Amino acid sequence: MAVEALTSDAFAKVNLTLRITGRLADGYHTLESLVMFALVADQLTLQPGCDLSLSIAGTCPAGLGGENNLILRAARALAEQVAGLRAGHFILNKRLPIAAGIGGGSADAAAALRLLAGLNGLALHDPRLQAAARATGADVPACLLSEPLVMRGIGEILSQRGLPDVPVVLVNPGIDVSTVEVFTALDLPRDDRIRGGDAPDIPNTFGDLIAALKGM
Repeated sequence: MAVEALTSDAFAKVNLTLRITGRLADGYHTLESLVMFALVADQLTLQPGCDLSLSIAGTCPAGLGGENNLILRAARALAEQVAGLRAGHFILNKRLPIAAGIGGGSADAAAALRLLAGLNGLALHDPRLQAAARATGADVPACLLSEPLVMRGIGEILSQRGLPDVPVVLVNPGIDVSTVEVFTALDLPRDDRIRGGDAPDIPNTFGDLIAALKGM
């Protein structure tokens, strides 16, 4: 009996605060960031089958194909963790602009992991799923949960925040922003921690957030 297709939304990640705290010896930057997830999203469908594959449609599909797509990388990373992993053909309806600083690729990878978890009976907090998320990208563990969080380390240390829904307006000027280029421009030495006082408290409520932003 054929298994029906599974679908998951890949929600845009919005960094409400972002503080760079240092750089590791391997070149990765450490940070502290309060993130929430917008309702605007890509949509990913998984048609269970034998071979892992991907097709892309939507408003922003250009340049996303190939074996290095994060969806396929996430699936392969999970297959390394779970023997006999069932997969299939992914169909991505791309709605989020690329290189826009909203974690679209990471959200797509996280959606792929959620779909594979559902197909294979894995819990969202299964250590193997978490390991695959970390192996795929720094933002993928947060996107896997897609709820208000504080990200620390290189993105792998997460703590939940019970923030209420927040109305926001996201504006994309159509200018690509490369995350690698932005962090490289900081020109921080490796194996160094930024000094200059204690980090500000991460807001616990929306009121705290507004007060913090007004004080910046």
